[in-house]
Parts: sequence; structure tokens; C-alpha cells
Amino acid sequence: MPGRWIEVVRVAFKGGRFRDHALDLSALSELTRFQKIVTETAKALYLDAHPSRQRVPKGFEEQTRLCLRRIEDGSAVAPLEVRVDEGLDKLPLQVDPEPIKRAVELTHEVLGAAEQNAPLPERFPRELLPEYAAWGQTLLDDEEIELILPGRRPARMNQRARATLERLQELPHQSHTELVGKVLEADVRQRRFQLWIDETTAVVASFSPEQEDRVTEALRRHREIQLTVRGMAEFSPVGQPERFLQVDELEIVEPEPVYDTTARPIEEELAELARQVPPEDWAKLPTDLADNIDHYAYGTPKT
Repeated sequence: MPGRWIEVVRVAFKGGRFRDHALDLSALSELTRFQKIVTETAKALYLDAHPSRQRVPKGFEEQTRLCLRRIEDGSAVAPLEVRVDEGLDKLPLQVDPEPIKRAVELTHEVLGAAEQNAPLPERFPRELLPEYAAWGQTLLDDEEIELILPGRRPARMNQRARATLERLQELPHQSHTELVGKVLEADVRQRRFQLWIDETTAVVASFSPEQEDRVTEALRRHREIQLTVRGMAEFSPVGQPERFLQVDELEIVEPEPVYDTTARPIEEELAELARQVPPEDWAKLPTDLADNIDHYAYGTPKT
């Protein structure tokens, strides 16, 4: 099947081991780690953009697979590509490079921030910090890995960036977020409540006098409704929400109506009831019943 290769990013290894564009075999593990970082980042970004989904589509990981076909000059530069196959109508099939590109761009931003000891991008999924911090373990003190994207300054993984990422693993962080859960405990005097977002995770939040009615309603009806909380929250180093520092909005989430898909259609029920009426009784009905139902039911004048 015809196809074409699309370059996504260049990974350059800098240092004495990589002179004459030679890639030391021990550095191959760094490419493997980078592949895992790209895949996990792409998955996290997809799920964040599709909150109704619990998992990525089947085959998503295969679509984030990067390929190395050559080593170029400039120490050792590894252009990483994806193959897009094309059908007879020349429309791309199978691989959509956009999720991979978005993941690589975010990885580039994270490394740039870590190297400069600057705040990480707000959209970065903090639960991936251990994956990022584990990258570059085989590098010596005078070595680094550059991520090269068109039109951008290279972002570098080196000892300084790794130290920053390792430190960030131990620090909580704050972010605007939206959480949905059940209110199982509330203290009206202290104006605090707990939002249980799953069976084991409770997030503490405060509420204003104006928000009290929604909190107490969510507590009273906790078996049937949920509460959406929007505001500034504090997260653990691995991205677990712990408490709301500021609550901007509370919204009751009513349950979706439940329909019995196995129930008989109403027209079948009515037809069965009609069959139970003897024909002679049907014959007694006035011929203008439909036009004068109010007359026969309530005694109003005929139309």
C-alpha cells in the first residue's frame, strides 16, 4: 500500500559519546523512554479532551508509534517519523499524526520549562512526572538530549532539567479544575464539605453562604445526585486532587432518566386493552366521540 513518512521531531544526542553521529547503544533506552513519554502524554491529552471517555480508542497506542530510519550528523541526530498509509483515493488512513505532534509539542514545553526552572504548562498531566523525570538516566554529566521542532529553540534534557523534574515530583501544585462527585459530609458551621469523586478519594472544599443550599441539597440527596465543583484546587505531586483552595461555582447534577429498553411499546399496550373490549361495547360509542369528547366527558355543548 502506498504511503509517506512524516517527520515529527528530531532527537539529538550531544556529548563525547556521540561524536561522528554515532549513537551509543546504551542510549537506545532513552529513545524507548521517549516513545513511552509521547504515548502516555498523547493518551492523557486525548482523555482530557474527551471527558466522557474512560479510555482511549482501540489501537490508539499503535498510532503513536515513532520510527527511526536513519542517524544524521550533528553529534547523533535521530529524526523520528510516523508512516501514513494512503488508499487508492490518496486519503490518509490508519495513522493520524496530530495526537503525536501535540504530545511532542507539550513534551518540548515541559523540558524547556524544567531547564529554565520555570512553571510547567498548566495542561501538563502531573501524573506523568515520574515518566519524565526518569528520562535521561543514562546521560553523563557533559551530555544532553535535545528535542528539535521546526521554528522553536531546542528543548534539552540534561542533569539540570532532570533535577528540576525530580524536585517537582515532591511538590504539590495548584490548578483551575472541575470535579464531579457525591457530597457525603458537610459542616454548615465551618462551611466545609467533602466531595467524593470515587470510592477512595475525597476532596475538601469550602462554600459561601450563597452556596449553602446547593451543598445541603447535594448531601440530602447524595444517593441520587452529584455536585460539580469548579475552582482552584491543590493537587498532590502525582496529580491527585486534595482540596479546593477557592470554589467559584457549584452545580447540581441530576441523574439521567432511565428508560427500560425491554418494555413493550405503548401502542402495543393500548392495542391489547382495546382487544379486551367486546365488539358490542365498541358499537355503543357515539360516532362523533372524537369531535365532542368534552361534551360526553364533561357535559359541555357540542361543537
